[in-house]
Amino acid sequence: MSVLPQRAAAAPAEVIPDDPKGGIFGSAYRTLSIGIISVIFLIAFEATAVGTAMPVAARELDGIALYAFAFSAYFTTSLFGMVLSGQWADRQGPLRPLTVGIGSFAAGLVCSGTAGAMWMFVLGRAVQGFGGGLVIVALYVVVSRAYEERLRPAIMAAFAASWVVPSIVGPLAAGTVTEHLGWRWVFLGIPALVFVPLAVALPAIRRNASGPVDPEAPPVAFDRRRIRLALGISVGAGLLQYAAQDLRWLSLLPGLVGAALLVPAVLGLLPRGTYLARRGLPSVVLLRGVAAGSFIAAESFVPLMLVTQRGLSPTMAGFSLALGGVTWAAGSWVQSQGRVAPYRERLMVLGMIMVAAAIAGVPAVLVEWVPVWILALVWAMGCLGMGLVIGSTSVLLLKLSAPEEAGANSASLQISDALANVVLLAAGGAAFAALGGGAVGAAHSVAEGAGASHPGAFVVVFLPMACVALVGAWVATRLDAEPARG
Repeated sequence: MSVLPQRAAAAPAEVIPDDPKGGIFGSAYRTLSIGIISVIFLIAFEATAVGTAMPVAARELDGIALYAFAFSAYFTTSLFGMVLSGQWADRQGPLRPLTVGIGSFAAGLVCSGTAGAMWMFVLGRAVQGFGGGLVIVALYVVVSRAYEERLRPAIMAAFAASWVVPSIVGPLAAGTVTEHLGWRWVFLGIPALVFVPLAVALPAIRRNASGPVDPEAPPVAFDRRRIRLALGISVGAGLLQYAAQDLRWLSLLPGLVGAALLVPAVLGLLPRGTYLARRGLPSVVLLRGVAAGSFIAAESFVPLMLVTQRGLSPTMAGFSLALGGVTWAAGSWVQSQGRVAPYRERLMVLGMIMVAAAIAGVPAVLVEWVPVWILALVWAMGCLGMGLVIGSTSVLLLKLSAPEEAGANSASLQISDALANVVLLAAGGAAFAALGGGAVGAAHSVAEGAGASHPGAFVVVFLPMACVALVGAWVATRLDAEPARG
């Protein structure tokens, strides 16, 4: 990833006037809100479309056994991008990391779309994840700098709402393209959408959230220690994922090396006390990882299960999850309402219980007489819970962060998110492969599906993830900075 030339003079960011009657789409915020929401819309459309095409791509490239790696490669490299973006945005503003991130995101899609082998496909996903890590942290810094605290729950809810249309249209469009033109066009077509958020978002961000927090202060150098730790966490996570997928005694060596790199890097990059669930910011960061990791690790295998075990087309397999985009947005909208703020922690506990119940209920569709629409309803409930939790963790993190720490703390939140995805996808992928998951669908076409030849390979993914989500319900009781009184 290249670094853009530094702007000659960092002028103070434009201060948006305080208008108590104006919301995120009021005259003061409208252009900025539309711009950054359009970036989220692009990311959402990519996630839903690519997830639909992934089973077909993995089959055609003879890479079903590496199916989980195609997802976790994204999260592995995003870890480095997040740390770099946090420091970059705190020191020079979020504009440059956002621009470079969107460019890398598009380049990774092109690499995957032109891949002739599974390793090249995974490499493209890694490049894409690097850009995604830059983008997501930069957007959090934009929210921290440009929006008043009272408006942050609303903009987070708008981020979630921007997933609704992609969740409905994305699987249908990707499935249709996959079936009639081929899966490659799903990857190659999305980069054309990059120019829209670039044209809308970047000028507004330049006006309202560019430059350092204090333009008069001397420039601060990048923290090389954190950069080294970020590289260690990315390499360590990649080695751990490789070892989990290879399942040979020889793979213990890269697995041990990966753990040796990962553990100290994690301890150095996340708030002290995170893995002890210390009250306040550490538990907020931990909960984000537990929630996102368990949910994404489970969701990654749902389309593959529906295609290979129930014989659904890629279109219908992806579309079965579409309702979740609506309920996720609904959950995020609920948490954004001022009147529920005093009950935020209780809502997050409820949300994690809903996520756990949804993940545990997914394997029911492995039974032939259970209709697939049951999965759609169950998953929609889980997405409702995720909407309550994810939006709230973002709001709490910014509330607990000083302006000059917003980038670093946002990076910690996203690192927890991505690292949990990598680790839990590695664990789920290893269990999936150990029970014959690599052979799932090998003797079946997408159209024919499968007759539940390897149901255990999917069960050992979903049920442990449900247990992890239940742990998240406990962590959600520890988000207040001080023990509750009275």
